[in-house]
Amino acid sequence: MKTQPLFKSIIFVLLVFAINACKPENKLKPREGFINVNGGKVWYKIVGEGDKTPILLLHGGPGVPSYYLNPLKALANDRPVIFYDQLGCGRSDRIKDTSIMTVEHFVAELETVKQALGLKDYYLLGQSWGTMLGTDYYLKHPQGIKALILSSPALSIPMWLADADTLIATLSDTIQKAIRTNELNKTYDNPAYKNAVQVYYEHFVSRKLPWSADIDSAFAKMGENVYVYMGGPSEFTMTGPLKDYDRTKQLKDIKVPTLFITGEFDEARVPTVKYYQSMVPGAKFEMIKGAGHLTMQDNAEDNVKVVREFIEGLEREKK
Repeated sequence: MKTQPLFKSIIFVLLVFAINACKPENKLKPREGFINVNGGKVWYKIVGEGDKTPILLLHGGPGVPSYYLNPLKALANDRPVIFYDQLGCGRSDRIKDTSIMTVEHFVAELETVKQALGLKDYYLLGQSWGTMLGTDYYLKHPQGIKALILSSPALSIPMWLADADTLIATLSDTIQKAIRTNELNKTYDNPAYKNAVQVYYEHFVSRKLPWSADIDSAFAKMGENVYVYMGGPSEFTMTGPLKDYDRTKQLKDIKVPTLFITGEFDEARVPTVKYYQSMVPGAKFEMIKGAGHLTMQDNAEDNVKVVREFIEGLEREKK
């Protein structure tokens, strides 16, 4: 008879163990901190909590920190959303060593961040350069990625530059001349070139004026040396190693649900992004009305809505 209480105790312990074992492995709590990576420390912040699969965000640039992604905090109502500034910009350590200003370095850095946070299953959302980083990371480390969200993608820089030429042709003759003359002469510090860059950005990068404090902070704390070395002096002048980047042939190898997003007036033009979509089996496409490249700044409500509906649709299918 005395064995009965002991038996009940054992059953209770086993039940507690089973319940704990069934808890989600991605139990992330809101916090902020730094992670050691090759070359320095990167800043991260987790907002929101809950048992639903977290979202890991990859900012653009390279070298334009995550401040401008702040409207995506709205996605944290029922799950963790993870922001981090890649090495060389924002709240992370700055770098001067060009040997680590490579796609390969940032892929390895992302793997370190994922491991440090203990992520098992997650959604990966990249914007602009973040779509390049996210795609290359997926192709090397697909484990745990439940879906890709590729926002304003730059998956072929030759196509990106062709789109830029199309967009520049819609601007005034004066602006076009300032761009072409200074590109030819490589006089990127010329005031006329800088003015033309600003005009282009206000048409196709972020159309909602005046720009928000988020955008101001992103530009104020960008890693300009990383941006210029890897890409070039502007969004439409590419002189660095990224000028040859093209992953269109590898898009067929993406095997997870994928959502492509672009703005109505985006540098990543609608026809190009639809082409990328056609290359990924089963991928979906959404256009954000009235938005330029920073869709989450120009039309935050619609941008958050399409991301949320995509993720919630996937989670409903799993039930």
